[in-house]
Formats: sequence, C-alpha cells, structure tokens
Amino acid sequence: MNFQSPLTSKLLFNKQNHSNETLLSLYRAMLKPRLIEEKMLILLRQGKISKWFSGIGQEAISIGVTLSMHQDEYILPMHRNLGVFTAREIPLYRLFSQWQGKASGFTKGRDRSFHFGTQEFKIIGMISHLGPQLGVADGIALAHKLKKENKVTAVFTGEGGTSEGDFHEALNIASVWDLPVLFCVENNGYGLSTPTNEQYRCENIVDRGIGYGMEAHQIDGNNIMEVFSKVSALAESMRTNPRPILLEFKTFRMRGHEEASGTKYVPEDLMKEWALKDPINNFKSFLLEERILSEETENEYRSAIKKEIDENLHLAFEEPVITSPEINELNDVYKSFDYEHFEENKEVENIRFIDAISQGLKQSMRKHNDLVLMGQDIADYGGVFKITEGFLEEFGKDRVRNTPICESGIVEAAMGLSINGMKAMVEMQFADFVTSGFNPVVNYLAKSHYRWNQSADVVIRMPCGAGIGAGPFHSQTNEAWFTKTPGLKVVYPAFPYDAKGLLNTAINDPNPVLFFEHKALYRTIRQDVPTDYYTIPFGKAALLKEGEQVSIITYGAPVHWVLETLEAFPELNVDLIDLRSLKPLDEDSIFNSVKKTGRVLLITEDSVFGSVISDISAMINEKCFEYLDAPVMRLGSMETPIPFAANLENQYLMKNRIHDKLMELLAY
Repeated sequence: MNFQSPLTSKLLFNKQNHSNETLLSLYRAMLKPRLIEEKMLILLRQGKISKWFSGIGQEAISIGVTLSMHQDEYILPMHRNLGVFTAREIPLYRLFSQWQGKASGFTKGRDRSFHFGTQEFKIIGMISHLGPQLGVADGIALAHKLKKENKVTAVFTGEGGTSEGDFHEALNIASVWDLPVLFCVENNGYGLSTPTNEQYRCENIVDRGIGYGMEAHQIDGNNIMEVFSKVSALAESMRTNPRPILLEFKTFRMRGHEEASGTKYVPEDLMKEWALKDPINNFKSFLLEERILSEETENEYRSAIKKEIDENLHLAFEEPVITSPEINELNDVYKSFDYEHFEENKEVENIRFIDAISQGLKQSMRKHNDLVLMGQDIADYGGVFKITEGFLEEFGKDRVRNTPICESGIVEAAMGLSINGMKAMVEMQFADFVTSGFNPVVNYLAKSHYRWNQSADVVIRMPCGAGIGAGPFHSQTNEAWFTKTPGLKVVYPAFPYDAKGLLNTAINDPNPVLFFEHKALYRTIRQDVPTDYYTIPFGKAALLKEGEQVSIITYGAPVHWVLETLEAFPELNVDLIDLRSLKPLDEDSIFNSVKKTGRVLLITEDSVFGSVISDISAMINEKCFEYLDAPVMRLGSMETPIPFAANLENQYLMKNRIHDKLMELLAY
C-alpha cells in the first residue's frame, strides 16, 4: 500500500457532547467552500478566472480549525484553506473581487488569490515563499503573551513547507519561548508532484515534535468531528497554559497543485482510496443515518449557498476593472508617517558613536512601552558590541529577548509583533548575517503595506563595514541590497548626534527601516550629543563643508576619510554632503550642490558596480547634465570580497585613493 494511504478505510464519527445544531453547522460550513470551488472550476474552464488552487477533499481541516478558534484570534492560512475565509464570514463578493483583482478585494488588485491579510477578520494570508508565515505566527502569539491576552494563533503549512528552514526556525522559537501557536501541517501527499518520501524520511511529520520538545498530535484531516473536537480542546488548553503544539492532519489533495498541473503523477488506486474518504460525503451519510440531517434540509443548504454564490459573483463581475492613479500606487508603498520633531535639549555629553546608539535605543524603550528588542546575545550579555548592556535590568526579559541563531525566524516574528500592534527592533549581530533573513525582509516586510495595507513597524539594526580586520563575513556594507527594494527605508549615519536622532525616528516610523551602523566608528568617533530624547527627519542630508570646486557626496565611514583628506589638503575647496539617509534620499541637496560646483565625486565604501552611488550618478546625469564641467566620478572599494589581513584590507578600501581621485576630477 502507498505510503500516503488513508489511516483507515472508513471515517468513524463520534458526536461526543456536541449538539445536533453544532453538527449541522459544521456540515453546512464545509459545504460552502466545496460549492464555491465547484463553481470556480467552471469559471476557470470558461476563462473567467485566471488560476485556482483546489482544496477539495480538505475542507474538514480548515473548517474544524477555524470554528475551534475565537473570532478575535489570528489564523494564517494557505492556498487550500478557503474554508478559513468562509468560516470567518468574509462577504463572498469581496473574495470574488479579490480573485479578479478588483477594488472590493483586499489588495487593490496588487496581489492575487489568498495572498492577503485582513485585520477585520483576523486572517493573515500567505506569500508565495510559504515558510515566512510560520515565524509571523510566532510574533503574533508573542504579542498576545506580552499583553497577557489568553489567545491562540493558528498557522497552516503543507508537508512540503516542512522542508523549509523557516519551519524549523519557527517551531524552535515557539518552543523556546512557550508561544501559544497551533502549527497545522496539512499532509496531503504531494508538494506539487513531489511525494512525501522525497520530502522527508521520518515516518510521520508529527514525530518532529520530539526534537522541539513540543506536544504533537496526528489527526485524521478528513474527519470533521475529530478535527473540531481535538483542536477545540487543545486551543482551550493553550489559552490557559500557553505552549506551541504541532498538528499533522493526514489528508489528500484530490486535484492538481493548481488546475493546470493535473494529477497524472498520482497512482489511480490511491485516488480511489482517498475519494472514499471524502470529508463531506462521509459526514453527510453519518448525519442522514443518525437522522440529524434530512435530504430536504441538505437541499435547502445547497440552494441557499448556491444562491449566495451567484448573487455575489454577479456583484464581483459587475464591478469595473480596477484603475489606480500612479500617485496612489507610489503613495501606498509606505505607510504614511507624520514625522514628529523632538527638539534636543541644551545639555550635551561628549560620547562615542556606540554610546549614542545605546542611549537612543534606551530612551526609545522608555518612550514606547510596546517596543520589543530581539537579537542574539542582547540580553544578559548586552550584545557582541555591548549596545544593550544593562537593558535587561531596566526593561526585563520580555522586552529584551535573546534569540536562537535564526535570522529569518526572528525577522518574521518582528513582523508578527507589528501585525499584532507592537513595535520591534531586531539586531543583526553583523549586517552580513542578514542574508540568512533576506527573504522576509525584502518579500514580507517591504511589500506588506503596498499589498494589503499592513505596516511593518520593524527596525533592523545592521552593524556593518570594514576597517577592523574582520574578514569577508563580518565586514560588508550591504546597503545597496535594500535601497533597491521598494517599501524599505535605509539610514546610514556617520556621527553620534545623527545616529541617536535618526534611530529615534526609525523607531517612531511605522515602516521597516534598515539602520546601518559602521563598526569602525563605534568606539573611534566622539561628539557632543544632547542627553535628552530628540529626533532627526529622514531624507535630509547634512552639508558638512561648503566650497566651490567640487561636490563630494558620501555617507558612513567615508565621511570621516574625506574629512581627513581635506584636513591634509586644506587648499581643497569643496561641498561635502553626508547623505545620512539613503532611502528616502535628499535629492534637492545633491542637485543644488552639483549645480553650484559643476563637478561631482561620489564615494562609497561598497564596490562601485550596483552601488547606491551608481544610481545617484545616473540621477545627476539626468537632472544636472547641463551644469556639469566634468564627468560624474565614482570611487569605491575593490571589486573583491573583503580580505582579513590588515595590509590587504587597507588596499581593498578606497580611503587612500580619495585625494588622487579628487585631483583627477579637478584636472579634467
């Protein structure tokens, strides 16, 4: 018999203490998504919808889990969980409009099918990368726990999704932090065409619970009574005793991954076996045998649901094709942020760059009681750079959280905190390590507001840069990876004063901010910094020196290298602009300076190709060409990874070539 054969050949239903009314409501709730799907398959063949991922045969899982949850508890569903949406009673015309990319949907035509969330119905939809929603569920549950709300969060994935690293990270975090998350794995036999014996080698997915120290249960996913009764009892227990639970629902996908893929790769006898376990037909037979349901009542259910479907389809089809002015599209990339200026006090203290970061973070923690800090070793140890040293004593372990080594899962958890109304700061131990969390940064945090109006109130602190002999994996300045991504903000201060004020603004801003902190500046740069809380707006560059010969435009550590060069060659008469904020960018300051001097040198510690300064160079050529007396010149580090040995690193960096490049530009 095939490894994905049914647990039993027949479904046995146990009423337990459930009333007849409850049983009928469960049947009707399953029937609704089935009838919607049957209609969608007809419309797909008629070319009236573009794509469909069928959950036929799996309705008992979606319905059983959703009806076990409270209405104000979050559910994070997947492709085949139409029953989650219908059981939460989302108006059908809104679902149909969503699938057609119309305005009454949830994404303004910007995303499709179930790739959306809705705070109104406490549903947080998937993204195509599947895994990140598992970690997001952790963050939502963490927020409930911190707010002392006795609520459960349910998140779905398929057996294929359990192969992703996000699955491991999310379950590990939930277990370590005792988060009340129901991890619902729909084991339906195939990830597209890949069978389970090519996905994993443990006998059952539920066996993995042992490795996480997590309670785990295997449930017949086609038996609505087993799903509803078991999940209801577990959810109620989790509300009083918060903990994660892994659930493996054994079921089967009766249609293709999506309709175009078909099911030719599935043995015919296996399809027949599972067809006999259809959750709706079996439950209907049971209800008829027990005289709980009559054929007349069942016909009434079908007629009423079909009428509702037809009426709502008419509304969706009649709705005009969506249009959106370009300005609306651009304005929706970021959540609107009314910058609030807090003026600095006159009392100052001469502190290091690293102290300014720590001070700003501490004052923001006092200002925002809902701000949670997360990162490796940031609690008792104070972080590898000691920025959060002493925070634990003042703010406690709930808000200053050591994390496992799992960048992706923690970025996702930060997104979950934001969804559930809190703020998060994630400290990457080194900016280089963000590669392990790259997907949720650029595909979840960056896109959520544009897709479905959900802000990502997350700051990711990025200790970066060379000059300390840390080698290829601890020395990159990788800001260009993120300035390319709409929806992210990127800040890169060079001075203690700017670092503190901009960090405070970053935490106030409800959008995701990548906050770059150059490690070589941490303990080498000092400045008088106001002792009290203050803010600095994004998108405002600092003009550090004024001159007529050339505009030097840079940011981060190169600002100081330029200042050293100008001190060594006082005859140079330049405008020196410290960008501070890379996205948003202060284009006016750039263009005004270029129009004044006619010569431009753009400097970055990064390699030049694909860098931030390359884009700025193109902008200057487009906007200021007639003002230029020489080509726009760029200076960056070598096109190699960053070496460890001091003499090689010194050769790699561009700081010793600044004067020569300036002379080349002035001589043009």
